[in-house]
Formats: sequence, structure tokens, C-alpha cells
Amino acid sequence: MEEFLISLASFIVLMAIMVVVHELGHFTVAKLFGIRVESFSIGFGPRLFGFKRGETLYKVCLLPLGGYVKMTAETPAAGESANHPGAFSAHPRWQRILVGLGGPAANFILAFTIMTFYFGWINEVPAYDLGTKTVEWVMPGTAAEQAGIEPGDIIRHFDTIESPGWQQVYVRMSHDLNQAVPLVVERNGKTVQLTIQVPSKLDGDLAGILPQYLSGPIEIADVAPGSPAAKAGLRSGDAIESADGHPFHAFSALLAYLQAENGKPVSLIVVRQNSAPNSVVVLPAKVEDSWVLGFVTAPIATRRAPLRLTRALSKAKQFCMQGSTLIVEMLKQVATHKVSAMQLSGPVGIARMAGEAAEMKGWYSKFYMAAEISMNLGIINLLPFPILDGWLILLLLIESVLRHNINRVVKERAYQAGLALLLFFFGFIMVSDVSKLPMFSNMLK
Repeated sequence: MEEFLISLASFIVLMAIMVVVHELGHFTVAKLFGIRVESFSIGFGPRLFGFKRGETLYKVCLLPLGGYVKMTAETPAAGESANHPGAFSAHPRWQRILVGLGGPAANFILAFTIMTFYFGWINEVPAYDLGTKTVEWVMPGTAAEQAGIEPGDIIRHFDTIESPGWQQVYVRMSHDLNQAVPLVVERNGKTVQLTIQVPSKLDGDLAGILPQYLSGPIEIADVAPGSPAAKAGLRSGDAIESADGHPFHAFSALLAYLQAENGKPVSLIVVRQNSAPNSVVVLPAKVEDSWVLGFVTAPIATRRAPLRLTRALSKAKQFCMQGSTLIVEMLKQVATHKVSAMQLSGPVGIARMAGEAAEMKGWYSKFYMAAEISMNLGIINLLPFPILDGWLILLLLIESVLRHNINRVVKERAYQAGLALLLFFFGFIMVSDVSKLPMFSNMLK
């Protein structure tokens, strides 16, 4: 229940901010051209509260999933006069197109601003940066093992990215589901070219690759009484150098190794202060569906390394360019049936991700999620479907080419057909989102 409330609250806050910024973009451009704005609404449905200033009614409505700016004679109907000097339809088409572009542009600007602030004032990095992207461990039976990736390999090139970071590898993989992707690794000083078949689902990992983030041994912070670790004589302050001869630097890699070994006894090389390394055999215990040793480690140390403004602007630009390209590429792959539409996320999926980001330690995941949602909102709104900004822009572009207005009946029929398709797609995404919830995905196993 707590996880649900965190996800819901995070989603509502994020969407409210994104919608305000998006509609503010339309509002600002409309005002710039002297277009009369009758109402500025956050949400749909019954009005909760609001106030009127000048000619505009500002209000918050019951349903927070969206918002709108209502302009005079935006879609001329009975009772609306296109002859009003501030009427939307009375202004030149190029001005109306810019009003349509104002919302998505505001979302792109927001994403850029968010990441500029992160890189310029926060920019969390590991306290000890290895400098290279080294593979800590490869899970048996995974796509990474089948590709021939080995522990100790250094990722030099992945897909189209030279010298990628681990976050870039993950984002690239998430957009290359079910596809063969080339990569280049450095192994013992030699260059090795490989190809990995990215699986249909990542589940938050790198297709079996466990990255090396740390250089030292695994430091034990606390040992649970009566646990396998306690029975083997491990205690707080000990450091684990290797398991069955495999040097591990992060607890997550050791834990993954335990699951792969399915509960077999594991031989640990343990270093204790003022003592020589000692070999200890521990028999893992099964807790629910996981094999554990019964100790916790010290948290990974991070530090803030804010960048100079010029560098922060460059990093934010790079982030937004790569993110926008990947979003467009994903939509293209869905349209060409290279990727299933089930991979897309709607409100429920976004709420889950927002909740997970809110619970994660550090600031990167929170800023990353906010910027990604803002860019997604901007790009999705440019699609040529009814209700979306792209629909208005498309009609205005067609009318500009024809040099006359499209017949209202034709517009209405096209609108109805497009709206039906959009509602069907929205329903499909909602069902897909719900099916991915843990309570339902576990039922389907």
C-alpha cells in the first residue's frame, strides 16, 4: 500500500508540473500574438477551484491527467465568432502553428533546464571512479554469456555509442529489445568484436552483465545473528575479496553469483583487520526465493562533482538529444513492428517508474525520470492524432498548402476516426501497464 501511495503521489506531482509547463507554453505564445485565452485549466472534468484575472479563467479540475488552454474560436462552432480580434482562427496560420508548437517546446526546455540544474549543481559520481566500464560478472545462461562477454571485459563500443557509460548501455538496450546489437570489448589488452541478442525484457539489468562500480573488496557492515555468515564466523568490519576464486567488488554481484549457484556452499576469501586473508566456507540459506548469506554491506559512497555551466549545458544538451532520438526510434520500431507496443508505458507504467525513482537514493534517478517524462510528453504531443498538438499542426500545414480551409465536415469525420484510434491505443497501453504490475505478472507465471 505504501509503494502504491508513493507511486501515485509522485505521478500526480510530476504530471501536474509537466502539464502546467506544457500549457504555459501554449499560453505564452498565444498571448504573444494577441490571441484571447478564455481559460487555463490544469486537469479535466468538474472545476475544483480557480480565479479569473483579466480575460482568462485559471482553474484546477478534478481529473489531473492533463490540461488545456481554451482560446476564443479555436475550433469555430455555433456561437463562436472568428471575427473577434483576439480569435484564434482569425490569426495567420503560421502564428497558430507556433501556438501548437509552444507546448511541446516548453516540455523540451523544461527537460533541458532540469538536467542543466542537475549537472551544474549536483552531478553525483562514485566517490572512487574506476574510469573504465569493466564487466564485474556475467550471469550464466543469459544473453551476455551467449554473446561471449566475460568478467573483466571493458566495454569500448556499444551499438552506436563510443565509450558508453553504463546508463547509456542500459538505455540503448531498452530500445534494442529483441535485436542483435554489435559491441566491442577490450580483453587482456586486445580488441574483441561481439554481438549480443538483447532479450525481450530487461527487468532492470543489462541482459546478464553486472557492471563493476567499485575497486575494493566487499565490506561487511553488519551480520544478522544466526545467519549463515554468523555461523561461519563473519563479523562487522570483515572484507570479502573473492567467492570460489571470483573477485567480486559489489554485493549485488556476489548475490547474483549465489543465485546462479543455487545454494551450493561458497568459499570466501575474507580479510580481517590486522590478520592475513582467511578462507571461509559458507552454506547459503534460502529466504523466500533468494539464497542469502545474512549480512549487509556499507553503502556505495558517492560525491557531488558539479560541472561548470558551459559543461553542464553541453551535458544537458547531449542528454536531451540522445533521449529524444531514442524516444522517436522506439515509436518508429513500434510502428514497423520491430518492437512490441507492449514495451510502451502509459500512466500506470509512468506512475510505477516515478514511485521507484522517488524511493531510490540519490538525485540522478529523480532528475532523469522528470526530464524523460517531459521529453516524452513533448514528443507524444507532436503526433498527428486528435486532442494532441500534432493534429492541429497537421491540419494547419495542409490548409497552408491548399491555401484554403478544410471543410468542417471532413475535419469532424477525420477527428472522429482518429479519436477512436487514439482511444483504442490508450486502452491497449493501459491494459499492458496493468498486466506488468507485480501482482498480475506473478499470477501469469
